[in-house]
Amino acid sequence: MNNMHQSLPSDDLVQKMFREYYRKASFLVKEPSRIEEREFGFLLYRGGMLRHKGFKRADELQDFLRNFAPSHAYYSCAYYENSEAEMDKKGWLGADLVFDIDADHIPTPCNKLHDKWLCGNCGFAGRGSLPERCPMCGSQKFDVKTWPCEVCLESAKVETIKLLDMLMSEFGFSEKEIRVFFSGHRGYHVHVESEAVKTLDAVARKEIVDYVSGLGFDAVFHGLGERGWRTAHVLRGPNLNDCGWRGRVAKGVYDFILAAEEEDFKRVGLKKNVTGALLRSKDVILKSWEDTGPWSAVKGVGVETWKKIAGFCAKSQSAKVDTVVTTDIHRLIRLAGTLHGKTGLKKVEFPLSVIEDFDPFKSAVAFNKGTATVFVSDAPEFRLGDEVFGPYREQRVTLPTAAALLLICKGRAKVSE
Repeated sequence: MNNMHQSLPSDDLVQKMFREYYRKASFLVKEPSRIEEREFGFLLYRGGMLRHKGFKRADELQDFLRNFAPSHAYYSCAYYENSEAEMDKKGWLGADLVFDIDADHIPTPCNKLHDKWLCGNCGFAGRGSLPERCPMCGSQKFDVKTWPCEVCLESAKVETIKLLDMLMSEFGFSEKEIRVFFSGHRGYHVHVESEAVKTLDAVARKEIVDYVSGLGFDAVFHGLGERGWRTAHVLRGPNLNDCGWRGRVAKGVYDFILAAEEEDFKRVGLKKNVTGALLRSKDVILKSWEDTGPWSAVKGVGVETWKKIAGFCAKSQSAKVDTVVTTDIHRLIRLAGTLHGKTGLKKVEFPLSVIEDFDPFKSAVAFNKGTATVFVSDAPEFRLGDEVFGPYREQRVTLPTAAALLLICKGRAKVSE
């Protein structure tokens, strides 16, 4: 392939490729339902943020994308009487229920390898999760560099699957009411378009977030405790066939006991003698649970121990979502089929049935031709399509356009002359 982009400055190369994408593939951008009632917003390369845009038809939206080729394109989860008016004059009609599952909110061991932050005040730098305040000066201003690695995105997919299960099995939404997307960066978006949720206010949506995230989980309320399901001095907690959080916690505890080793029990905060009793009695516990038998199948393991384990396992059964996104009834969310300015990848919709096998590093690649020569400051190993690249550090490399754009958009590389 020809190295046809190497003479362009980095920003110019990104803009050129975005323009080329929208010129050739704007038809891939499908309009949201009831397009005429949606507000649209765009981050332009020159001109900043443009909001309060409205379109009547898909072809108008596609023409705009071809003409302006924005770095980011959004539309409102809300429906309005007048989408182009100022916010207090729009006339809110309702909103879809939208969830953002992002690797930024999921602790993973790999973020220490590829995520970096720099205090904007004192220059102190670190790796891994972003602290609330700079440990040196207390500032909350940071320059952050994250990376969309396979481990992070797999973690986000696991959380998305848990959320989808709750929405369908516990809230009763059908597959026709739910849409699932790869965000184009480090996570997934789930949209619920249903009359049942359309007019919910922010408080009601916060209740839904609290439920799926397990906030305020109480083991006693869910049937485990001194006043739980205790008969004839036998503790009977939730079982595997229960609905809602009772069954969810039972499954979580069952899976935990099945795989747990001594260190896992220590993380729960159990004493050595209790840990020993649980390890020696795994088979008895699991057999009892499969028969919907008592939780107190092990001598010396009582209510408080099971409450600790249940509380610990509730965290693994929850779905980690961005609370702010779901509760914001005016939220702008990325438009499907458009490019993400931080990666050069597409936001992609896919059927719920294929989520287990969905590969964002194949399905979201927008550029399959050409190469670019870049100077990479620091980048971990990564995959796009079937090719693996890196790791790179302070070196000049010639890469396929998609890989070069990813590095440039993530601030890890610049076009090399």
